[in-house]
Amino acid sequence: MTIVAILGAGSGGLAATAELVAGGHEVRLWNRSATTLEPVRRQGCVRYTGVLGCGSARPSLVTTSLAEALRGAEVAVVTLPGVVHARLFADLADAGWDRPTVLHPGHTGGALHLRAVFLGAARAVPPVAELSTLMYVARNADGVVDVTGRADVVRAGALPGGEDALAFAVQLFRGATAVDDVLCSSLSNVNVVLHPPGAVLGASWVEATGGAFTFYVEGMTSGVGRVMDALDGERRAIAHAFGHELPTLAEEMAAVGTVRHADVALPVDQAVRGGAANARIAAPSSLEHRYYREDLPFGLVPLLALADVVDVRAPVAAALLRLGGVAMNGDPLAIGLTAERLGIAGMTRTDLLGVVCGVEAA
Repeated sequence: MTIVAILGAGSGGLAATAELVAGGHEVRLWNRSATTLEPVRRQGCVRYTGVLGCGSARPSLVTTSLAEALRGAEVAVVTLPGVVHARLFADLADAGWDRPTVLHPGHTGGALHLRAVFLGAARAVPPVAELSTLMYVARNADGVVDVTGRADVVRAGALPGGEDALAFAVQLFRGATAVDDVLCSSLSNVNVVLHPPGAVLGASWVEATGGAFTFYVEGMTSGVGRVMDALDGERRAIAHAFGHELPTLAEEMAAVGTVRHADVALPVDQAVRGGAANARIAAPSSLEHRYYREDLPFGLVPLLALADVVDVRAPVAAALLRLGGVAMNGDPLAIGLTAERLGIAGMTRTDLLGVVCGVEAA
């Protein structure tokens, strides 16, 4: 049994709680907002349905006190959106947290972001690993989490010194598969390709209908698919420049379990439309949705920062970021994971590979 502090009580955190408690682990569930935790406190448990079965999971602690959640925990599993990572990482640094930390998921650049925050606070960086994407397709309604999909394979990378965190990631989450470094895991984040094209190109439909259509089926048109293909090519070119040969979006989604293996050779829009796990998911209800407010500043912005390090052009990513920012009346660069916030400003390819591999790279 492992004592796990799950930091974040959204759909991902509740699904992780359900799976880990069922696996015999002790879970302390933390969230900053008491309102988010209220349904779990009212029920006395996390109720769940879907591919994990139907049942209830009882955390040993449900709390808004980060200190309480961390006390005695062997590992912290962060299941929060990228938009709140900076505040949480600062709080962990202030608390002197030095134990293994698993970012579930790390989004794009999560481990590098944590490293930058801890170093900026003059704290030693704890052992940290990140998953390329959330293990679950899940939606939460009043404390009942419906898990419609569970990943078969998700990439897990660690910063140098993060071996214990990587071991916990692999032990706790079946299908978490170790890769060479966090550039590989970060650039395997499927959401950075899967969400922005449909969100930006479908913005008028989102505003006109309040999201009254299925994002991965009705919103997944051939035009959206062509933009996704181009964006995916840019992501893979960036990875190639760092020495990683990554699968296509459809291949990665098939490994995760959200695209059928038989559909991988189809045009990407057709492959995505045929996946069962995402089929019923509604489109964003407004331009405040995380597909805009998270996937642009915490997906496209760090993707472009990594592209700059290796001088790879990514015009589709840049265009989506610019158009999406204008549409949502905001500046993703103002809050997003820029090179400065990732702690990689001014770095060369050799510099960054040295950071993520722990050795001077050729």
